[in-house]
Amino acid sequence: MISFEEFKKLDLRVGKIIEAERVENSDNLLKLKVNLGQEIRQIVAGIAQFYKAEDLVGKEIIVVANLEPKTIFNLESHGMLLAADLAGRPVILIPDKEVPPGTKVR
Repeated sequence: MISFEEFKKLDLRVGKIIEAERVENSDNLLKLKVNLGQEIRQIVAGIAQFYKAEDLVGKEIIVVANLEPKTIFNLESHGMLLAADLAGRPVILIPDKEVPPGTKVR
């Protein structure tokens, strides 16, 4: 269990995927460029076995925007997309209506 104060430390934002491509020499990774309103971020996500890069462009997603950057396959990832786990398969969480990039999720 975490406190509500700890939960409030998460910066969850709506992002819009503007570019997506497979990471070379990886079966699992996609490199995403995500518009977060005031900035464009690169996010590396392990969803390539379940989503085609070209199908993600234009989709809105939920991003944890205040994670420390992490290097994955020599690529810096500046955030994490949120997905449900359905029997080991990721299901990307998306807003049910169009929302401007950068909108805070609460």
